[in-house]
Amino acid sequence: MTLPIRLRLALVFSFAMALVLAGAGWFAYARVGNDLSLALDQQLRGRAQDISALVRRGGSLRATDGRLVERGETFAQLLATDGTVDDATPALEQRSLLHSDELARAREGAVFVNRPSVPGLDEPARMLAVPVDGRVLVAGTTRENRAETLNSLRNAFLIGGPLALLLASFGGYALAGAALRPIEGMRRRAAEISTSSLDERLPVAETGDEVARLGETLNAMLSRIEQGVLRERRFVADASHQLRTPLALLTTELELASSRARSQAEVTDALRSAAESTARLSRLADDLLLLARADDGRVPLKTEETDLADLARHVAERFGVRVAAEPLVARVDPLRVEQALTNLVDNARRHGAGDVTLTAQRRNGRVELHVLDEGTGFPDGFVEHAFERFSRGDQASPDGSGLGLAIVETIANAHGGEAHAGNRPGGGADVWLALPLRPVQ
Repeated sequence: MTLPIRLRLALVFSFAMALVLAGAGWFAYARVGNDLSLALDQQLRGRAQDISALVRRGGSLRATDGRLVERGETFAQLLATDGTVDDATPALEQRSLLHSDELARAREGAVFVNRPSVPGLDEPARMLAVPVDGRVLVAGTTRENRAETLNSLRNAFLIGGPLALLLASFGGYALAGAALRPIEGMRRRAAEISTSSLDERLPVAETGDEVARLGETLNAMLSRIEQGVLRERRFVADASHQLRTPLALLTTELELASSRARSQAEVTDALRSAAESTARLSRLADDLLLLARADDGRVPLKTEETDLADLARHVAERFGVRVAAEPLVARVDPLRVEQALTNLVDNARRHGAGDVTLTAQRRNGRVELHVLDEGTGFPDGFVEHAFERFSRGDQASPDGSGLGLAIVETIANAHGGEAHAGNRPGGGADVWLALPLRPVQ
């Protein structure tokens, strides 16, 4: 079972805090222990100086009044060069506190020594041995105070650390909830959005953080989905409208042709009209299929090295229009490019006026195939919508399905090119394809 992200964040935060607290506790414990050790050594140096002064004046360690040596906590011993005990504080046995090697080093300078215990004091101790007038003075103290301080500190960490970790975990859980609350709000709103309410958007807080940017990105995605759904709905509605007319004509012609009162000539005319309607339906179905494949990014192309000038001349001869083309070779699908040029020339002849000219020329590393006419050009504001599906400059005209230029753009894009349209300065329309030019090497 997958844990909720809020709980996972809290667990990760708790683990990180546990590491931080453990590291901080260890550092503090080590630092305090080191400071206590330094303070203890400094204390021993000071006591050794005071006792050394006492020894030099001929004083006795046994007769100290507690100002220099505290009973049960500190002690002192004066050793001869051979290691025998000349003087010592009470409770110490008459046995040297130093080993022979330690005694030899102490005669040369100060030496610190640790002992798990000393005679008369069953506690760990630290001692400082210093030379005094040819002899060795040992000043020592128990380490119990240091151990007690460190134990208290360790107990405080063992008790306070888990409490601090528990509070930090609750805080992390609350912070994770606060951070994820906007995401939960977006999730609830997203669950309410359906295809019938695509105009709704996710709530986005004006914080400018990552969550806000996520909400803005998702809202932008919803806008694209909404536009896509609207386009699909318009596409289906327009396609249904385009199919309805030829289907109605086909049905009417077939019903009339089957009537007994029709003559042979009338039946022939009806069947001819039905065949034209069927051909129109077939072309429309092919166009819709091509556009549907373009939406899925699956426009099939069978490319080969093609002389576009010859292709342009072939289309121009079929329609009886003028052509001006220089030899141009590119790797394209000749049938698709011919289909695009056919749509452009047919569109210019039906909606333009005057002579129609088809040109092919090289420009900026690409080949441009222009279709020019001498009519009135595109209506105002129509150029930016010219390549949209089912768009027509003259909405009142029943001629055409409004898919011709959309097919042209689809073919151009499938080749990695572009389709453009505009009005000529001297009058008339100019629609062209710009295709990558890849000549034979």
